[in-house]
This record gives sequence, structure tokens and C-alpha cells, in this order.
Amino acid sequence: MNKRIFYFLLPLIAFLFMAVFLYRGLYSDATELESVLIGKPVPQFTLQDIYQQDKQHDAAIFKGEPLLLNVWATWCPTCRAEHTFLNSLAEQGVKIVGLNYKDDRVKAIKWLEQLGNPYQVNLYDGKGLLALDLGVYGAPETYFIDSQGVIRYRHVGDVNARNWQAELAPIFAGLD
Repeated sequence: MNKRIFYFLLPLIAFLFMAVFLYRGLYSDATELESVLIGKPVPQFTLQDIYQQDKQHDAAIFKGEPLLLNVWATWCPTCRAEHTFLNSLAEQGVKIVGLNYKDDRVKAIKWLEQLGNPYQVNLYDGKGLLALDLGVYGAPETYFIDSQGVIRYRHVGDVNARNWQAELAPIFAGLD
């Protein structure tokens, strides 16, 4: 008798479980993805400069002052939309390091020549190794890094005037 009740209620239990799961998804923010690296230093790496293949950069570039690490690519249409705002942030004195992600180096350099270069340092990550260590889901993503080289915040999606004013500028201003 108990098995009959169980089999009778099983679809209802499954339906309730799925309804709760989907309801939670309706109100979650897709730009808020947890990162296990929050509060941890930028992973160790050695990457080429996008302009000079014989010039290598490592995690030491993230120490000294707060900055943004922006993951971008020429194949990313949202990155193109974001780029103008990044240029204006750089003009305001915000230090930005660019991480060109799984891209064609020649196309990336041409992009920077045409659209402007907001980055103080341009890392070329053609195989996506640093991006993999960072847990990058796609481009664009932006990491807020303090003066000690510690990742303090991760933003998924474009940085634009609206979200910068409403949410991101206070986070950046709070970095030491």
C-alpha cells in the first residue's frame, strides 16, 4: 500500500522540485557568477605581450595599484560594444589590463588600432590558459584586482556607463 502512495506522489514531488529550481533561476542575476578566486591572488602565468612576442608578462603586473583585468576578443560582439566605454575609463585614469582571449593576434592588434587602446598592458592568451585558470566563461569578463594583486570582484558581461555608475565604480573605489 505504501509503495502505491509513493509511486502516486513521485510525479508531484518531481514537479515541485523542478518548480522550486526554475523559480530560483528566474530571480538570479546571470552576471553574478561565483569565482573561487575572489580573495586570492591572480594565478601565476607567463604570457606574451600582444604587440611584442618576445616580451613576457607575469602576475607582477597586477601589483602596485588597483586595476581592472578585462577579458576580450575580436570575435565577441559585446566586447566591441564595451570597448568605447573602456576607452573613456582609461581616459579618466582607470588602469586596465587587457587579456586577449583565444583570438587571432593580427586581428586583435588591428582592432586596437581602429578602436583605440584602453589597456596599459595587453596580454595575449591565444590558448586561453590564463583564462582557464581564472575560470573565464567567455568574453567579456572583468576582474577587479587590488594593489596587492588579489582578485576582489568578478563582473561577467560588458562594463558600460549604466552598470559602472550603479554598481562597479563603488567597488573599484573601494579597492586598496
